[in-house]
Amino acid sequence: MGHWLPHSPFAWSTFTVNMLGAFLLGVIVEALSQRPDDERHRRIRLLLGTGFCGGLTTYSAFALDIHDAAPVVGALYAGAMVLLGLVAALAGAAVTRR
Repeated sequence: MGHWLPHSPFAWSTFTVNMLGAFLLGVIVEALSQRPDDERHRRIRLLLGTGFCGGLTTYSAFALDIHDAAPVVGALYAGAMVLLGLVAALAGAAVTRR
């Protein structure tokens, strides 16, 4: 993703990957919440949610991007990532509910 999206002054590649991961996590959690809460579904949630989405997203790069940015850009970036990540997760859950 870093090859396709610009990185300055805003880390668009990190932002895009993290929004995709938040959206997919919303899809996974909502889909599995409609199933029985048994051991198999807990393992699937761990595999897909923690494993796949955790491997896809890059919160260490997010922290480094904030650290390396100018203070105002870093604050805006951090706020946007958290707020829009929540919106993306809720959107993923909403799409799955329909």
